[in-house]
Amino acid sequence: MRTLPELPRVGAPRTIVRWAPLLLIALAALFDVLTPGQQRYDRFLAAAPALAAASWSVRGTAGIGLLTVAAELALSVDRGSPVGPAAVTAVVVILTVTVAACYASRVRQNRERDLAEVRAVADVAQSVLLRPLPPALAGVELNLLYVGAAAQARIGGDFYEALRTPFGVRLIVGDVQGKGLPAVEVASVLLGTFREAAYEAPDLAAVVARLETGMVRYSEQVPSSDAAERFATAVLVELPPEGRTARVLNCGHPAPLLLRGPEVLEVEPSSPALPLNLGALLNDRHPVDTVPFEDGDRLLIFTDGVSEARDRAGEFYPLAERLRGWTGSGSARLLEQLHADLLAYGPGAGAGDDIAVLVAGRLSTAAP
Repeated sequence: MRTLPELPRVGAPRTIVRWAPLLLIALAALFDVLTPGQQRYDRFLAAAPALAAASWSVRGTAGIGLLTVAAELALSVDRGSPVGPAAVTAVVVILTVTVAACYASRVRQNRERDLAEVRAVADVAQSVLLRPLPPALAGVELNLLYVGAAAQARIGGDFYEALRTPFGVRLIVGDVQGKGLPAVEVASVLLGTFREAAYEAPDLAAVVARLETGMVRYSEQVPSSDAAERFATAVLVELPPEGRTARVLNCGHPAPLLLRGPEVLEVEPSSPALPLNLGALLNDRHPVDTVPFEDGDRLLIFTDGVSEARDRAGEFYPLAERLRGWTGSGSARLLEQLHADLLAYGPGAGAGDDIAVLVAGRLSTAAP
């Protein structure tokens, strides 16, 4: 399984900011020594402890301040002038800035600590809401690509699950309308309901009915939530253990793609169905389609963060066309190629929406 929720840290800019105070002290001292006496650059020294507050600890910031004071006094002596009122004033200014910078550094450290705690809580929430998928379930290989749209987000409005049930392996991939915490709230309701209904409902249509009921009940129990006003597209798949077929129920979601050898086939629904939380309002039926799913076949289920990614010219990402060039790759490698290609496709590709791609492949030798 491949999950890509975390963005790489940017090290170079942080390193530059960290060394900027020392660089400023060195340059100010150098220019002050090399230029005529009337051209004074020591006035820039007071900025050094202020810069240090952005990346140094309180002790480090205080140390930068003391180093700046020493540089100011040394430059005053180098100019041949006694340590008079001008030098004393400069030292007082530097010490005042240093005290303020130490306070700012403490505030920054406290906020960074709070942010780290929030991220730790978010990691726990992610492990509950979007659990890592096993590499295989009952003869079905599973590989996942998940990327949150927000820079600091680990979870979003896209959701997925795969469960081994008495009816076979049941999968769901969905996308909640909207973004942010309200979308995560709806996703949590749908996932919780699916994890219960998948083991009990006799068919996928019954699972969807339970999902609709779960949304209605949640909206009634939590009237302050706007869950009743949101909908979610989803694809549900059932892979029965005894057959070589896949049952697919599509609730207004992009059609999954069936990878069979070099072919990439769209699994279009025989009859369109409304998204979740809309079908119950209109008494919509949810037809289940059955497609052949032989050994070696792979079903790729994705959200619109992939299919609606655009390049600089505004063209949508040609997912099926791209996949035809990667059908010889294993599922894990295929997802790596897909993610890299999405990033290279355009500046906005994958940046404005969550991305979830689940590849389920029928193994040649089924697990017992």
